[in-house]
Amino acid sequence: MTTLAPVTVDAVMLEARAASLGKRSIKNEAKRVGIDLAIRCIDLTTLEGKDSEGRVRSLCAKAVSPRPGWPSIPSVAAVCVYPNLVAVAKDALRGSSVRVASVATAFPSGLSALEVKLADTAAAIAAGADEIDMVIDRGAFLSGDERKVFDEIVAVKALCGPVHLKVILETGELGTYDNIRRASDLALEAGADVIKTSTGKVGTNATPPTALVMCEALRDFARRTGERRGLKVAGGVRTTKQALAYLVIVKETLGDAWLNPDLFRIGASSLLDDLLMQVEKLELGHYAGADYIPKD
Repeated sequence: MTTLAPVTVDAVMLEARAASLGKRSIKNEAKRVGIDLAIRCIDLTTLEGKDSEGRVRSLCAKAVSPRPGWPSIPSVAAVCVYPNLVAVAKDALRGSSVRVASVATAFPSGLSALEVKLADTAAAIAAGADEIDMVIDRGAFLSGDERKVFDEIVAVKALCGPVHLKVILETGELGTYDNIRRASDLALEAGADVIKTSTGKVGTNATPPTALVMCEALRDFARRTGERRGLKVAGGVRTTKQALAYLVIVKETLGDAWLNPDLFRIGASSLLDDLLMQVEKLELGHYAGADYIPKD
């Protein structure tokens, strides 16, 4: 397990810097570049109890071609679904660049035996998942059992092999920035390819300060090891303004090398529609309206 000393986060300074970065003004050509990048970094997500094969196929079609007739608009990075729908998504995305991500390890609670978590992960990989989004056991972490959290990440990563592993911290349940930083360090040391803010299933999900403290953990890990790992913000990112603010946080904290879908993702279900409306405003000079955007 990691022997890194816990890092104390200055909450006042963190929140002030996150707020300052969020006020950066991005306009015209730079805004269009930022919107295209945000689209390319989206994990288009459906994680509802009513998910169906038809719903997933529709989502996949939108992921590949967000705005039919506008070839300049790129495909998204991935479609994220439950393990039982991975095969459907894999088939629907065949021949495209869009990857299939699957939540696993007793999502969203993370409260099951390791054997169950590994079986969940194995099923998703067997069905064709390119990426796994696992959740940590927040109860174990908050009670001080860091060893359990660390060992479970190691075990899941060993099972994943070359399959990309994103580790969800569920920052809204961790309570403090110190805990978020500690969980970030723990996940990175255990082998996470990406650290992810949230499941989207709790009251508080991604926020600029939590993204910033996680970026600082990624920056320090890269300086210490020479390895670049990624960030995924998820839950509550619904507007172009919010998406661009997260891009600014990543750029200013980690640098341009992180501004690509391999190292930055946005987990979202409704964000894409707003990004597309903003593209039409820039291209046509007016909003075409949500009715003209294909629904998944």
